[in-house]
Amino acid sequence: MTIDQAITFFIFSIVAAITPGPSNAMILSTGSAVGAVRGLPCVLGASVGMGLLLFASALGLGQIVLARPQLLHVMKWVGAAFLLWLAWKIATSGRASDAASAPAVGFVEAASFQWINPKGWLVAVSAAAAYLQIGSEPPLWQALSFGLVFFCAALPSGLVWLALGAALHRLLKNERAARVFNIAMALALATSVLLVLA
Repeated sequence: MTIDQAITFFIFSIVAAITPGPSNAMILSTGSAVGAVRGLPCVLGASVGMGLLLFASALGLGQIVLARPQLLHVMKWVGAAFLLWLAWKIATSGRASDAASAPAVGFVEAASFQWINPKGWLVAVSAAAAYLQIGSEPPLWQALSFGLVFFCAALPSGLVWLALGAALHRLLKNERAARVFNIAMALALATSVLLVLA
C-alpha cells in the first residue's frame, strides 16, 4: 500500500468508523453507563475486532462468506439476536450513578461483536473490493496494512463516541432521564435489526 493509498483508505476508514452504527451505539451506551475509564476496553475491543475483520476480509474471508448464502443467513440471524439482546440490556440498565457496579461491555465482547456486526461486514467487504491492489504487494502484507490502518482510524473514532457517552453519563444521574435515554438507545439499536434481516 503506497502512502497515497494509505491516506485514501484511512479517510475511508475514519468515515466508516465514526458514522453511527451498532458498534458506536454499543460504545456510546457503555460510556453513558460506566463512564470513560471503564468504557475503554469496549473501544479497544471494537477497534481490534474491526482491524482483524478487515485483515481477514482482505485475505479473502469476505468473499468466502459472500459465496455461502447459508453461512450469511446464519450470521444475519445471530447478529440480529445479539443486537436485540444488547438492546434489551441497554433498555433495562440503571442510571449513571450505578456505574461502579454496572456491567460494562468488555474487550472480548466488543471484539467478538464485530464478527456479527452487519455494518462491520459491509465495511470490510466493500473496503477489500475497493482498495485491494492485486499483485502490487504480497497478500499477507496488504491484509496487515488494511487491518492496521483501519484500527488506527477506529480507535480515535470510538473514543469520540465514548467521550460523548461519558458526557451523557454526567447528565443521566436522574432516574427518569437515564430511563428515557436507555430506551431511546435500545430502540435505535433494535431498529438496526431491520437492516440486518433485510
